[in-house]
Amino acid sequence: MKNWITHPKVEGKASRQAHCDLPEGTYERELGKEGFFGPATHMYHTRVPTGWSDFEGPLRPRAFDTTKIEAHSTSPWDASELMHNPHTRVRSWTCSGSMDVLARNSDGDELLFIHDGQGDLYCDYGHLPFRDGDYIMLPRGTMWRIESKAPVKLLLIEATNSSYQLPDKGLVGPHAIFDPAMLDTPVISDQFRAQQGDHPWRVVVKRRNQLSTISYPFNPLDAVGWKGDLMPVKINWRDIRPLMSHRYHLPPSAHTTFLANRFVVCTFVPRPFESDPDALKVPFFHNNDDYDELIFYHAGNFFSRDNIHPGMMTLHPCGFTHGPHPKALKNAFKPKVEATEEVAVMIDTRDALEVTGAAEQVEWAEYVDSWKG
Repeated sequence: MKNWITHPKVEGKASRQAHCDLPEGTYERELGKEGFFGPATHMYHTRVPTGWSDFEGPLRPRAFDTTKIEAHSTSPWDASELMHNPHTRVRSWTCSGSMDVLARNSDGDELLFIHDGQGDLYCDYGHLPFRDGDYIMLPRGTMWRIESKAPVKLLLIEATNSSYQLPDKGLVGPHAIFDPAMLDTPVISDQFRAQQGDHPWRVVVKRRNQLSTISYPFNPLDAVGWKGDLMPVKINWRDIRPLMSHRYHLPPSAHTTFLANRFVVCTFVPRPFESDPDALKVPFFHNNDDYDELIFYHAGNFFSRDNIHPGMMTLHPCGFTHGPHPKALKNAFKPKVEATEEVAVMIDTRDALEVTGAAEQVEWAEYVDSWKG
C-alpha cells in the first residue's frame, strides 16, 4: 500500500470538480501520478497548455502511419517492430495469407489485435474464428497459426516476461465494461480435427528475441481435449460497453481492457458525449508524468485529433503536456454530434518506449506542429 504525501487543497481560482465548471476563460491541465490511478492536481491556465511556438528534442510527440508499411509475411516474427521496452514489444504485421509454420512466443503472452481481415486461428487449444476488431490473447508458449484467404493486418502487443490479466473494476463490479462470459475460447471442433495429420510441420519459437525452429513429422496441434483455467481468449471491441458519466469526462484508465507488468491496454469505443453543459466533452490537457502513451487508431473519426486516419499510431512520451488539437478544442463544451465514432487501442507503458528504425521510416514528422492550429 502506497502512502502518498497528500494534502488536498484549493488555491486561487479553481473548480471544485475536475473536468467541470472551469473558471471562465481558463484551460484545465491535470498533473497526475500512476497514469490516472494515483493522486492528481488540476491547474487552471489562461492560455492553452499546448500552445508552444517551437519544440526541440526527443520528448516531442510523434506519429507513425503503419499503412505505409509494405512488408507482407506469413510469419509473425517477420513483423515490423515499431516500439519496445524491457516489458513490451509492439509490432505491426500484415499476414499475407495462411501461415506455413506454427509460431510460439516463449518471451511472454501475445495479444493480437485484428485491424483488418478475417480468418481462422488454430492453436494447442483448438479452433477460433476471428474478424476485424478482435483481441486474441495467447498465453506464453501457445503454438498457433492463422489461416486466411486474404491478407490480415494485425497489431501484436507482447507482454514480455509477463502475463495479461483483467483490470479490477472496483465499485462497478466484475460484469462492467464486458462480462467475462463474453470471452470466447478455442474449441476442439470438427474443423480443428480436420487439420490434424501426419504431414510435417515446423514450429518457430521466439525466446530472448531469438528464433529456434523445431520440426515435427506430424502436426503438433493434435489435442483431443483439455481442461483447466489457462487458455487463449477473444473479445471484440463491439462487445465492450464503455463506462460513461453524463456529468464528468472519465479518464483513459476507465477504459482499461487488459493489464500486464508495467503497462496497460485500453480500448476507446463509440459512446455518447457528456450531456452536462458544464462538463468537458474532449480529453482534458494532462501531464502523463509516469507513462508513455501509445495509441493505435483502428476505425472511425478521431474527434480529439486532426489529420489522423485508421492505421496510424501516435506516441506521447512521458513528461510533456498534451491534449486535444485546436480544432477539437472549439467543441470542448458543445460537440457537433451526439456521440464519438472512434475506435482506438491505447498502450500506456510505465517504462520509456524505444522507437525503431522501421517506425521512423513511416513517421509523420510534422505531427508536433499539429497543436499550432
